[in-house]
Amino acid sequence: MINIFLSNIINSTIFLTIGRYLLIILPIVIPLLLFMAFWMLRFRWLTMKYVEAQQTCMLEIKLPKEILKSPAGMEIFFSHLNQSGAGNYGEAFIDGRTRPWFSCELVSTGGVVRFFVWCSQIKFKNLVESQLYAQYPNIEILEAEDYTKDFYYDLDKYPLFALQYALTKPDPFPIKTYIDYGLDEDPKEEYKVDPITSVIEFLGSLKKGENVWIQILLQKHEPESWKHGVMQIENPKKPNFMHKIWMSIFGKSKDLKSEVDEEIKKIKKSTLTEAEKGSDEKVMRFPNPTKGQLEVIAALERSSTKTPFDCMIRSVYITEKGAFIPGNITAMVGSLKQYGSLKLNGFKPGTISDPKDEKKDIGRIFPFYQRILDEETRAVKRNLLHAYKLRSFFQRPFKNYKKSKPFVLTTEELATIFHFPSGMVSQTPTLSRVGSKKSQSPADLPV
Repeated sequence: MINIFLSNIINSTIFLTIGRYLLIILPIVIPLLLFMAFWMLRFRWLTMKYVEAQQTCMLEIKLPKEILKSPAGMEIFFSHLNQSGAGNYGEAFIDGRTRPWFSCELVSTGGVVRFFVWCSQIKFKNLVESQLYAQYPNIEILEAEDYTKDFYYDLDKYPLFALQYALTKPDPFPIKTYIDYGLDEDPKEEYKVDPITSVIEFLGSLKKGENVWIQILLQKHEPESWKHGVMQIENPKKPNFMHKIWMSIFGKSKDLKSEVDEEIKKIKKSTLTEAEKGSDEKVMRFPNPTKGQLEVIAALERSSTKTPFDCMIRSVYITEKGAFIPGNITAMVGSLKQYGSLKLNGFKPGTISDPKDEKKDIGRIFPFYQRILDEETRAVKRNLLHAYKLRSFFQRPFKNYKKSKPFVLTTEELATIFHFPSGMVSQTPTLSRVGSKKSQSPADLPV
């Protein structure tokens, strides 16, 4: 009976029709899929070849004893790092050109705190130096060796903990910035509250053999398209049915301005309240926002006027054998908490090198799973360390590592988490500073 039933289904007109269409479509679809796979692999190879050919540079910034400027000076500096990649399809698909990226790094080596700026292309060295000197004339900028080169993956010699951060809310919501702390004004020194001071104090408290590295990777934020090797439609204003299917498969390009507008509309819509019915029996609706909602809208609108960047923040705690202090992991993970706000945005651990608690519980019950978990942990630690040393996240080999997505920060937010603190505010004795104050030579000096 079953054989007869199945044979009737197979021999039915519907299945015969489907079979005919498949025979017609397959000769077209298979070459198309193969071409798309070849195109993606070739594009990746060209991009990696271009990135590998670029010479990088590492710059160390030594600070004077006093810095009188607010973080607004650093915001101007970040606006100049908004550099584009391929200008046309020829540069993208023949040269493999991609957007340059930068890394702003806070480093503590045994308690000695230093500032670094890393460039993916050495041609931006002059740009970085000129813009930093323009805002901070008394600093010193030196070309330095990579401080990570002496460290390698060996858990017996260098125990480590590493993580990648994520945002607590969607990208449009800004973090608590230096403007919220009042650093855009000119308060007296004793009333200044600089959020970066707590980070520097933690870094300066480390002991000999301990190292904490904080890395802020950034590149220009722009909607991704074919020129970036992404099969996406460049922000269709009115997507049709096929556009919606395409975006559901490949995703939608980010556009911070439109996302901010959408969030503001949602907040305004939630503030609408209904009034009593009038004589014409029509329901009247009017906005009635709370003070908190107005503050959020104001912060969103201010953020939308700033230049956005795609970002990723990493931290690594790596020590010599015997110097590892587990309590410093908690301090490192929480070193960015002061930038968070319940109403707005903040930072949280995203990808971490250690397994989650539920996995640890399963490993205690099943010994075979514990061996798998240990191997996975070692692989994540090794890859996060190598990704940090290569400054790789936007491009391969560690592009979007562990399915992490770059989040969007504006120049105002970047200037908040990476700027040079005033000498009067930050009294950390181990902060690397310029030995003497710079000044111009006298005009009448004989030559």
